[in-house]
Amino acid sequence: MGSVELIGTTVFLILLAIPSSYAFYLPGVAPRDFQKDDELQVKVNKLSSTKTQLPYDYYFLDYCRPSKIQNSNENLGEVLRGDRIENSVHTFKMRNDETCKVACRIKINAESAKKFKEKIDDDYRVNMILDNLPVAVQRQRRDGNQLVYEHGFRVGYKTSYDTGDKYFINNHLSFTVMYHKDVDSDDARIVGFEVKPESVKHEYKKWDDNNPKLVTCNPRIKLRSTQEVNPEKYIVFTYDVAFKESEIKWASRWDTYLLMNDDQIHWFSIINSLMIVLFLSGMVAMIMMRTLYKDIANYNQLETQEEAQEETGWKLVHGDIFRPPVNASLLSVYVGTGVQFFGMTLVTMIFALLGFLSPSNRGGLMTAMVLLWVFMGLFAGYSSARLYKMFKGSDWKRNTLKTAFMFPAILFSIFFFLNFLIWGEKSSGAVPFGTMFALIFLWFGISVPLVFVGSYLGFKKSAIEDPVKTNKIPRQIPDQAWYMKPAFSILIGGILPFGAVFIELFFILTSIWLNQFYYIFGFLFIVFVILLITCAEITIVLCYFQLCSEDYHWWWRAYLTAGSSALYLFFYSVFYFCTKLEITKLVSGILYFGYMLIVSYAFFVLTGTIGFYACFWFVNKIYSSVKID
Repeated sequence: MGSVELIGTTVFLILLAIPSSYAFYLPGVAPRDFQKDDELQVKVNKLSSTKTQLPYDYYFLDYCRPSKIQNSNENLGEVLRGDRIENSVHTFKMRNDETCKVACRIKINAESAKKFKEKIDDDYRVNMILDNLPVAVQRQRRDGNQLVYEHGFRVGYKTSYDTGDKYFINNHLSFTVMYHKDVDSDDARIVGFEVKPESVKHEYKKWDDNNPKLVTCNPRIKLRSTQEVNPEKYIVFTYDVAFKESEIKWASRWDTYLLMNDDQIHWFSIINSLMIVLFLSGMVAMIMMRTLYKDIANYNQLETQEEAQEETGWKLVHGDIFRPPVNASLLSVYVGTGVQFFGMTLVTMIFALLGFLSPSNRGGLMTAMVLLWVFMGLFAGYSSARLYKMFKGSDWKRNTLKTAFMFPAILFSIFFFLNFLIWGEKSSGAVPFGTMFALIFLWFGISVPLVFVGSYLGFKKSAIEDPVKTNKIPRQIPDQAWYMKPAFSILIGGILPFGAVFIELFFILTSIWLNQFYYIFGFLFIVFVILLITCAEITIVLCYFQLCSEDYHWWWRAYLTAGSSALYLFFYSVFYFCTKLEITKLVSGILYFGYMLIVSYAFFVLTGTIGFYACFWFVNKIYSSVKID
């Protein structure tokens, strides 16, 4: 594909994938119509903190509890993310405003007060849900020009005095529910859910559980004392609710949550990065095409001359270019795993572009990735077996077992260790035993059999034929220049692929570790395409230089050249940790680097496989284009 066609295709994808309304991505759930006086139930989600990255169940703290706590049905992705959605005591009547409604009165003990103080120190936020909308808190930007929204509200805050630190709890919540009314009926749909948390030390003359009357609920009282967290003291939890009619339609109600970042910087940075990478890719492609065309023309012309000159350059190693590499079985396993990961990534992005994995579909992205990984085992086995047979391998069952178990076993071991640490912190982020068993069943019950089926089909097919014959005796490789040494060449090769994704990587890391929504899947898809092109081209270029210097050991180097971009990704994650995150706890740091190690390893397998297949196609193409006796 030429550079002009490539740019044209890219622009078309942008127009296709990024419509003016974000609602294109958000078919998540069907709209619900509410009539006046219909009961609305607020659900509670996890307590989350960007400082610890350890979610906790809402009722881990001594908040008001309903008579019976009911868990909402959660998908696999929600469980893996640590979401625990439960009912609460906060109930509203549709379009009925209420003031200072008492939720409960709780006497907190020393242990409960300690938990509250710890969560306030760690900047924990309370997440609630109404009609599938997460609660948001309005705040003014530092420049004062625009209102932005934060996810959830803080448990409380801390102030420092000469006598020591004092902790205050946000025990009064002022909810605002925005609704869009149907012009033809009295029905309405909820399009916004905001809250303003306050700390109020409620006063009362005599407490009556059946009919509590608070002095501090008088609207004429402007200044109210704050509620300090002290053991063996009573805390009264209250809330207000106000309903406001809004012009926002139901299809656009998620815009508030998706516009929590400065999108102008986001879009400009991504477009700028993509244009630079496209330009470089086009230049590299044109240079390679012209150089190769000249080489092939010269070689074929020499074969027709009576006084044939001695072969030089990449044609000189034609008798060794397809010699099987060291650890051919391991390379086959890694390539097969990369195909599996590539299939999962591609299909996931297509689903995301179509809107099935929007933020409103909570946990959908994680669930889709796990299930697609399992079913893509068929392609992993097939591609691994095909390559293994080309390398003259005969023990296909052993190769299949490696393909089915090696990469998942490494990931599962790291995941199990991290889950053990989360469980030790008593966090709701720990995956329950039942879910862990389900993951093992998906692995052994579905993925492994599919890998065997694919491997059987791949090994039954005839082996891939090489365009040139391989000599029996290996040719000696001459001494290489320092810049053609494997280590240097491999490290250089990973820079450009990483450069294609590092800006988008910043926003992905922000969405994961700073509790933001990621929604621009159109840009992500384009970046993914650019990553494919960049990995392929940089690997082909470096492979060409390697062959010109008469080094025919290209199999593993092709894989490692593109795969080395994962090393830069991990280094970038260290930089991001030091500059953007405020993690101080050891367990939280281990969790961060453990998960980023998994991401980097998966990125290595994906990019390495792309580079390998590009180089494999390139080598087959050039050696089948020249006349060799």
